[in-house]
Amino acid sequence: MMRMKAIQITEYGDVGCLRLAEDAKIPQPTDEEVLIKVDYAGVNFIDVYYRKGIYAGNLFPLTLGQEGMGTITQVGNHVTSFKVGDRVVFLMGGSGSYAEFATAHKDKLLKIPDDIEATTATALGIQGLTAHYLTHDTYRLQAGNVALIHAAAGGTGQLLTQMAKASQATVIATVSNEDKRNLALAAGADHVIIYKDYQFLAELKTLLSGDLVDVVYDAIGQATFEQSINSLKPRGMLVMYGQASGKVPPFEILTLSQKGSLFLTRPTLLHYMLTESERSNRARDLFTMIRNQNLNVKIDKVFPLTEAAAAQSYLEARKTMGKILLKIATS
Repeated sequence: MMRMKAIQITEYGDVGCLRLAEDAKIPQPTDEEVLIKVDYAGVNFIDVYYRKGIYAGNLFPLTLGQEGMGTITQVGNHVTSFKVGDRVVFLMGGSGSYAEFATAHKDKLLKIPDDIEATTATALGIQGLTAHYLTHDTYRLQAGNVALIHAAAGGTGQLLTQMAKASQATVIATVSNEDKRNLALAAGADHVIIYKDYQFLAELKTLLSGDLVDVVYDAIGQATFEQSINSLKPRGMLVMYGQASGKVPPFEILTLSQKGSLFLTRPTLLHYMLTESERSNRARDLFTMIRNQNLNVKIDKVFPLTEAAAAQSYLEARKTMGKILLKIATS
């Protein structure tokens, strides 16, 4: 049986539990899956959640990675929309993208047009699609809206900011340092708050002369939750799409009523890609934005597969200024 290299865990924990398996089994696709020779894997906080056991994975050893890009080498018996040789981005599920080969379900694939570069396509996977559904569906931004975007200098944050500005919303971004401030401004933010210890509410109110925002896009979680709630106008929406600082503890639901009949949602990309039409429409929008130069995808760092631990440490340290990738293919 042919073997491959893969980054796996055999227990939950810190980055020390990541190990390079030199002789992992190459996974075999089911009837509704394809096998992909992986070129790049995206590094995302969801990978950290699986590593720590916040999200339950399959049986150990577990190959990490929820996003990747490569070329299809084998198709299952029930796969008709893809063929061997297709360049694809694959998302969420399958056998894990931190590996030389990975399987993915036919409903979690996006075909990459020839004019879209491999690294750009990978970066438009989870982060690009997430920014799209958040701004187009979860809370559909339009002219006159005021949006607060946390972690605006990260990969998703920069894309979110650009799409928010394309909708003619006013964007207030939060970041942790001056370099990230410049990135948020370059992405189109109208105002940028450099917070210390995640404190931003007082400066937000000063910027808005005491007014509040229509929507908060929050991927930080526990550290920002209370102030994010307090940043909203009556009937405003808090969109908690991540938890980089930890889980939000239980809270009294009556709080939403007391603070202005607020809306709170915890969306995930999977539920915004339920049909082939929805998947293809989102991908088409993103590729069109790239072609028209209406969306700038910033690749921050590309680590080799062997440095997956360093890549995740860099992500967890909140040093990112764009997309983090692992380069899998060696030739």
